[in-house]
Amino acid sequence: MSGPYRYTDPPSPKTATGTTAAVYAQARTDFGIPKPSTLIVLASAPELLAPTWSLLRESLIAGSGSRADRELVAAGVSQANRCPFCVDAHAVLLHAHGDHGLGEAVARGTEPRDARAARILRWGRDTRVPGAPGLAPPPFPRADLAAQLGTALAFHFINRIVSALLTENLLPANAQRRRAVRALAGRSVSGVVRAAHPPGTSLPLLDSLEPGPGWAVGSPVGPAYEALRTAATKGAGLLDDADLGLVQQTVARWDGTHPPAVWPELPDRAERPGARLALLAALAPYRITDADVAAWRVPPFTDHCLVHLVAYGAFAAVDRIESALPAALVDRLETR
Repeated sequence: MSGPYRYTDPPSPKTATGTTAAVYAQARTDFGIPKPSTLIVLASAPELLAPTWSLLRESLIAGSGSRADRELVAAGVSQANRCPFCVDAHAVLLHAHGDHGLGEAVARGTEPRDARAARILRWGRDTRVPGAPGLAPPPFPRADLAAQLGTALAFHFINRIVSALLTENLLPANAQRRRAVRALAGRSVSGVVRAAHPPGTSLPLLDSLEPGPGWAVGSPVGPAYEALRTAATKGAGLLDDADLGLVQQTVARWDGTHPPAVWPELPDRAERPGARLALLAALAPYRITDADVAAWRVPPFTDHCLVHLVAYGAFAAVDRIESALPAALVDRLETR
């Protein structure tokens, strides 16, 4: 398949069956995008596809509160993670919501004029830092916490998948970098973005419905988050014990900063290519190179394996962020 994909050749949506076809059908109806590359890139490892879609849908699309607020959270996360593809996407979706000024502020990386919007965008950025005290109190009603925090964690995962496995081109030739194109693209999906989407529709696509973390109890965000955690952490099986320990210890010490150009903890690609790929996926996926992938991806490893390894690293960072959420923000009554 041609398109924005790096390192994998995901199967065409035209060939999809079963749960994969059902995910694409829901995305077409609820996301307004018939062939979202952010989901298609996971199709080489379809067991990751439905949980990722479910968390995205139940938080960003069907969550409680304002869709514009959730788009701002997702945009702030994407800015913090240096994911231009996702920043551009949320700028377009803010245009679709009718918030043209906010869409342009996000696209240009400037401060929104509205103080509340600026605080929500900043809150999204702050979620990259494990335990950031600025996360509490949140700039939205506590009743919306599951939707907003679910959105933030969904995009901490999706940003890393996108940065590792897609190019930066949201539209051909980066056309979305022009304001007129952003506004036009937003209008094309405005009806879907502004529509009400009932919560829970994606849950029948999941293999199991565990309640998930305490901050999401009673919300479909909880089972969706837990399903993604279960699916993504299976990628740990691609690493031997020594490499797995190195990745876990390094991520456990991570303070939310972007690694320096000279990163002593990053393993040599010739000696420990799997640990190197997983750590890059977790903390700096935009730095993954052709050489990094080639050093690890030798037989018997396939597209399926690569997507799983990247997903493991991506969710390791998500888990570091989620497990360090300040007590002032969330009730730490875990139900796992």
